[in-house]
Amino acid sequence: MTVGIVVVSHSARIAEGLVELAGQMAEDVTIVPAGGTEDGRIGTSFELIERAVATAQSGEGVAVFTDLGSAVLTAETVLEMLDDDAGDVRLVDAPLVEGTVAAAVAAAGGASLDAVSRAGESAWHRDGAAQDASGAEQSAASAPSAADEAAAPRASTKVEIVNEQGLHARPAAQLVSVAGKFDAQITIGGADAESLLRIISLGASKGQEIEVSATGAEAEQAVTEIAALISSGFGEA
Repeated sequence: MTVGIVVVSHSARIAEGLVELAGQMAEDVTIVPAGGTEDGRIGTSFELIERAVATAQSGEGVAVFTDLGSAVLTAETVLEMLDDDAGDVRLVDAPLVEGTVAAAVAAAGGASLDAVSRAGESAWHRDGAAQDASGAEQSAASAPSAADEAAAPRASTKVEIVNEQGLHARPAAQLVSVAGKFDAQITIGGADAESLLRIISLGASKGQEIEVSATGAEAEQAVTEIAALISSGFGEA
């Protein structure tokens, strides 16, 4: 079971389209649209959102993403009125498209509701400034010391991108999912390997050589598996 996701929009078409897009990169995640009103008009519906939350709840929690102002207000009202047995449901402050996609990829990798929410919120920070791999601000207390970093195992390799479309959204999602399995800090082309948006923003194309680097207990395994995935063409080559 994974964290579920609800997409709230004033437009049913927008919500359904975004669910289709995110679902392409997170096939095993329950992503439910709650767009428009019950009679098909532009707007938001308390009942639609409430039903969507119930459908998305697997016991691991639900992350809710919204578009414009009244959608936020309606979603907040739904969450305030949920029964205690509705489980953990969270309204995520994130851009609708980028946040939903990033959260869906995190959920597909088995991330907790906290981590899924942070992945969505990290979409506000495309340059990664003051953000760690999960999108959370890293405190001085939790940051590794220079001595720890120097002693940690390291590995790196360069690999050529062979699939025709390069690192577009779907292969980028595969990379993020694989990177999340390892006890290591991983970069791909200098970008944080746990950030879908940063990997996509590399714009890496076929024939380009890209460096995969990792630091941590499973650095060697991480680099080997990620390089193999890139070399395989993500099943597209």
